[in-house]
Amino acid sequence: MPPPPPPPHLRGVAPAPVAAAPSFLRLPVHTRLRVPAPRAAAASPVPASHSPHEHDADLLSRAADVADRSAGLTSPHPNFGCVIARPQRENDSAESFVVGEGFLYAQGTPCAELLAAQEAGEHARGATAYLNLEPGDCYGDSTAIGSLVQAGIARVVVGLRHPLKHLRGKAIQALRSEGIQVDVVGEDLQTKPFEGALKSCLTVNAPLLYRAAFNVPFSVLKYAMTADGKIAASSGHASWVSGKASRGRVFELRGRSDAVIVGGNTVRFDDPRLTARHVKGHVPVRIVMSQSLNLPEEANLWNVNEAYTIVATQRGARRDFQKKLAMKGVEVVEFDMLNPRDVMSYCYDRGYLSVLWECGGTLAASAISASVIHKVCAFVAPKIVGGVNAPTPVGELGMSQMTQAISFIDVTYEQIDRDMLISGFIQPIPDLSPVIPSVDKIPSIDPEVSPYETDIISFYKTWDTFGAFSNFSSHPIHMPDDNGDYFTWPTVEHYYQAHKFVGVDNPQARTIIQEIKLAKSPEEAARIGRTRQKEFPELGLAVGHITLWLQLPLLFRYLKGTNRLGD
Repeated sequence: MPPPPPPPHLRGVAPAPVAAAPSFLRLPVHTRLRVPAPRAAAASPVPASHSPHEHDADLLSRAADVADRSAGLTSPHPNFGCVIARPQRENDSAESFVVGEGFLYAQGTPCAELLAAQEAGEHARGATAYLNLEPGDCYGDSTAIGSLVQAGIARVVVGLRHPLKHLRGKAIQALRSEGIQVDVVGEDLQTKPFEGALKSCLTVNAPLLYRAAFNVPFSVLKYAMTADGKIAASSGHASWVSGKASRGRVFELRGRSDAVIVGGNTVRFDDPRLTARHVKGHVPVRIVMSQSLNLPEEANLWNVNEAYTIVATQRGARRDFQKKLAMKGVEVVEFDMLNPRDVMSYCYDRGYLSVLWECGGTLAASAISASVIHKVCAFVAPKIVGGVNAPTPVGELGMSQMTQAISFIDVTYEQIDRDMLISGFIQPIPDLSPVIPSVDKIPSIDPEVSPYETDIISFYKTWDTFGAFSNFSSHPIHMPDDNGDYFTWPTVEHYYQAHKFVGVDNPQARTIIQEIKLAKSPEEAARIGRTRQKEFPELGLAVGHITLWLQLPLLFRYLKGTNRLGD
């Protein structure tokens, strides 16, 4: 007999044990929950819909909403959400009770399916799991599939197949091979109610979809302007065009991005920090594009304790100034011809999913003309400043007639205090499902080969072939401390950041080490270490130099073993 519907106070009830899965699907020890991730919403009934398909669509949209809760923290992974529901009454598919929810909090944390299954406990047996995206973005990781199988899930509804070719369809095929019914939107489920749910699933992982389709990161152009279309006064003064609430929303946009891009004028006139200013959370890389390197020697962006800074410039520009930036810890990257397209290709090779452009009109126009801008977020303030020479958000695009204007797609309007946020896509979100066969076949692509082969060997992103070498790879390490006692660190990055403070004769340093040990992800460990490091100026660059001296010989031997390096 199936278990009874859960009572409203299901939250807090210990999950019942589930039957063991086949040995090849049992979860390895290192995938068990190490640090509690934020819990999902309490179990609750879902309002009855007019049809089972509408009900499925509502729950799938809910899974997409759940997935969005940690957007920005999950990179380089997609945003994953899982909702498990079962009928309140047997043979009644039009009204269900949500018994478990989960989402991927950050890299290295338990997967959404595992968290949802743990929350549902025995109520997951015979239930339906709703996934905004097909699982699987790490080599050899079957945790998501194993969790659903072990929990006794009878049916899975998938919003999107995985957009990466070497992962697409694998999890779906694996679930079906275990006897689980899998319905994919656009293939098995094609009715009108799923249009909204599909849009939600596309939107929550738009960065990964754009990257997979266009080989560039998802790029958002953000600006604030007055009602008469000015981003600053004629003098260049721009503090502030928009209100405090709108600026708070900008911090959220930064927190969802891997990098923030500005031009030289923004550095010279505004001297921005470009941080997310979160107490906790993701801090994006700051990128400055400047052909001439005519930049101030002192600027907030040169302080890399708060966030990492990259300066992209023309080859050969101000080599003396490049050396000064390097001494401050700023990375300088030279291009034969500096332009938005090549910078985006560079960001793509670094594995970035999402980039926020906060530049002036000249650079914005160049980026739009290069077709690297996909979405626009315009904050419009109810004020006018006038001025023939006052700058506008977008410079010359070569359009002489209004019929040439670029129209937004899927426009949204949101009032934020006194301001209005107008958002829209310039290029539609790519839906890869039409080119995906509905019948699962053995993939012709070698699953061991990354779809993004370049001449650069990337170590940072876990979906790359050599991702296991990364400090951020979600593999624990067992290392001794100064007393010879061994401790298991969640990742190499946790160990590295904590050991910036080992040996510092200060109680606060020991507290910071404990904070880093408990960080839920390597990105969070990096944020804590980089932010708190500025409190100890004596650390300087010695940490990086020592680490490189100790690690490079071992890393070099590993690389030689791959036959990917020359002599």
